[in-house]
Amino acid sequence: MRLARRLLTSLSLAAGLLAALAANAADPVINAVPRKLALAPASGASASTAGALVVGSKRFTESYILGEILRQAAAAAGPAEHRPGLGNTAVVLAALKAGAIDVYPEYLGTVDEEILGHRTPAPREQIDRELAQQGLGLAVPLGFSNGYALAMPADEAERLHITKISDLADHPDIVLGLSHEFLGRADGWPGLAQRYGLTLHPVGIDHGLSYDAMASGKIAVTDIYTTDAQIAPRHLRVLADDKDYFPHYDAMLLYRLDAATRHPAQWQALQSLAGRIPAATMIAMNGRAELRHDTFDAIAKDFLGGHVDAMPTAVAGSSHDGALRGRFVSRLFAGDLARLLGQHLLLVAVAVVCATLLGVPLGAAAAAWPRSEGPIMATAGVLQTVPSLALLAMLIPLLGRIGTAPALVALTLYALLPIARNTATGLLGVPAGLREAGTALGLTPAQRWQAVDLRLALPTIMAGIGTAAVITVGTATIAAFVGAGGLGERIVTGLALNDYAMLLAGAVPAAVLALAVQGAFALVERAVTPRQGA
Repeated sequence: MRLARRLLTSLSLAAGLLAALAANAADPVINAVPRKLALAPASGASASTAGALVVGSKRFTESYILGEILRQAAAAAGPAEHRPGLGNTAVVLAALKAGAIDVYPEYLGTVDEEILGHRTPAPREQIDRELAQQGLGLAVPLGFSNGYALAMPADEAERLHITKISDLADHPDIVLGLSHEFLGRADGWPGLAQRYGLTLHPVGIDHGLSYDAMASGKIAVTDIYTTDAQIAPRHLRVLADDKDYFPHYDAMLLYRLDAATRHPAQWQALQSLAGRIPAATMIAMNGRAELRHDTFDAIAKDFLGGHVDAMPTAVAGSSHDGALRGRFVSRLFAGDLARLLGQHLLLVAVAVVCATLLGVPLGAAAAAWPRSEGPIMATAGVLQTVPSLALLAMLIPLLGRIGTAPALVALTLYALLPIARNTATGLLGVPAGLREAGTALGLTPAQRWQAVDLRLALPTIMAGIGTAAVITVGTATIAAFVGAGGLGERIVTGLALNDYAMLLAGAVPAAVLALAVQGAFALVERAVTPRQGA
């Protein structure tokens, strides 16, 4: 009974600690954002009340650039921050409603159909009224429209005599590779297929990878944004929307209504962007990011300073191995390395500590009561089978925030299985004779568990914790998809830009960190292993 009480108490304390960490996960040490970020609902005061206007952006090139333009424009009038690459519409909208951000660039058609769920275009007055009921507003038209379209290599389109979307119905074997968001959007593939009577079965592919997939012949058609800089240099044919399916996607700012009153100077500065970005300028800025690999910060700074390269081209020889290595080295040792590495390490450390506090008692319970082993291991195993992004998507509404909180909870749950399993295995492997010897020496069950069982099982337990730590180093890269930072931030940006140098600059340090963690735990495991004859 004493052992049972100890296990239950430990489990309760661990659960409480995990909940406390999740509740306070917007720590500036981890996120470099104010502690109170992401607490209030859209109808209340935003978490950025403490000072800075917080700008968000989605995970594609144009949104990154616009987010940085908003930040720099607002920063000229007062404190402003940018939380880039928060994911798709659902994630960034959740961030806005939760108060984690104050404003982000959005498109009128997306608001109308995807966010408000209208099946036919609604009047602007109705859109504003429905948004206001959620504490949100739509303002500051930026001057261009960026709609969805379908595109394919021009030579392939010429060979198949495809000029418009309805022509796809005559080619049932053609391979469509569509972005995952487009596949699920209300204004994306489901409605498009219905409007045009298409029976094709597209495959899902990351938008940043679709161009190379088309170039290699893996797919023939993909969804694009009409301001993509890749259209001309890739020699793509944009298929005509001959049944007028896609709505207008005028670029605007979706914001919390209270942001304008809490940050009047910054909000006034954002008003100056109205109508300043024609489509040609946006295409040019996208080209600088995707073709010349200029930084978002530099692109935004040049735009606000009145310097826009109207004809961006790829840097000469940029595809050469030497140029790629040079970009990789510069990206790898960029100024954000220490910050991202610190965020990554802290995410891993906190998640592994929480998983240990939960996993060791669970493994001990499985060893003490054999009937509980099956359910405990099955539950921990099922948690590992849930796709990481799906788990994060479920945690965001449950926790009411984005960023570190859902990332920490997800990482903790993923690390549970090896710790719990190794704990149970180690304790069950303690010889019965040694347990009896401890009892014969007059030790209480709790004392014997600490002096005999736990000591002999410790090497196996540490091996499980080490395995969990190595797994968590790799899994922590997903934290960037919900704005929790870490080395995954570079990987996410590299995917969005189709920039392999940037992607490797995040993947290589993560791999090196995993090897270092594995080596460190191997030394710890050796140190706690009882020596022969000791």
